[in-house]
Amino acid sequence: MLTYFRQRYPTRVEITAEGKVVEVPLPDPMQVEKLHIALSADGKHWTPLGGNSPVWEQQMRDPYVRRGPDGVWRLLATGGGRRPDRQQTGPSCLYATSDDLIHWKVVDLLPLMKDVRNDKGGMVRNIWAPEWFYDKENGDYILVWSSSFEDAGWKDSRLWYCRTRDWKEFTPAKVLFDPPYSVIDGTLIENGGRYYLFHKEEEFGELTGERRAIRLAVSDDLEGPYTIIEGPLNGGQIVPVITEGPSVTAAIGGEGWLLYYDFCMTDRFGVSYSGNLTDWSAIEDASFPSEARHGTVSVISHDQAEKLIGAYGM
Repeated sequence: MLTYFRQRYPTRVEITAEGKVVEVPLPDPMQVEKLHIALSADGKHWTPLGGNSPVWEQQMRDPYVRRGPDGVWRLLATGGGRRPDRQQTGPSCLYATSDDLIHWKVVDLLPLMKDVRNDKGGMVRNIWAPEWFYDKENGDYILVWSSSFEDAGWKDSRLWYCRTRDWKEFTPAKVLFDPPYSVIDGTLIENGGRYYLFHKEEEFGELTGERRAIRLAVSDDLEGPYTIIEGPLNGGQIVPVITEGPSVTAAIGGEGWLLYYDFCMTDRFGVSYSGNLTDWSAIEDASFPSEARHGTVSVISHDQAEKLIGAYGM
């Protein structure tokens, strides 16, 4: 199951051969900031439900949907609305739950950075692409997202985290990952006692050139510190530019892993394969719903897939 929202940017920021930043208009901009679902039997060829229409009318971006150890499907997403106490608590993210992936309930808008201020007393401007990861050793959930104190959410951004056991009380937010570049879109996976933090390097401009793509860092401790793995592309990255929104899952029906990402400026989605979580090669024979952005892949049962098809159609 692939959960996603839909978008085509109105412009694309490019770096010229001289290192200058230029903004290029794009045709047919659109956005449907709502939950969509697609299904696949092999993890490479995806068919959207409902003709690529939303399965829930709630506003959101970057929907992260996973099933917890209690059997509840928990959704975290960018946006979702504005809290009445926004001036005091700062930005929030959407938290919703479902027992069947069909009927959803908004539980709260989580002000995860409400107690964090910079040295000037300012609040962060954003909570982007929140995700959760169940810590089996500690018996609680760790939430991960990106935030920035700058005038744009992508500038000098860091990955933050907090913990919760009951989704009502949350520990104070702390920095999880502070690399020598701006970073957004963090996603975690554990394998063999190691933690793999896939993320997007968010750097572009005259000083750095075009560096917006997926990278990897690893740690023996969930809370870090994380060591950057130098990938083979573009001075350390593991997939081509311009990509974002990584999601990782075990390969369906075989060994290895699949890494999903979207080419956010060119209306494409991509997937790569690895046998060890560090060395990746792109899969060319793959198809995804049009305009799909920032997806999350989860394995569901055949019975659950049939119920989704019955509810929304193909």
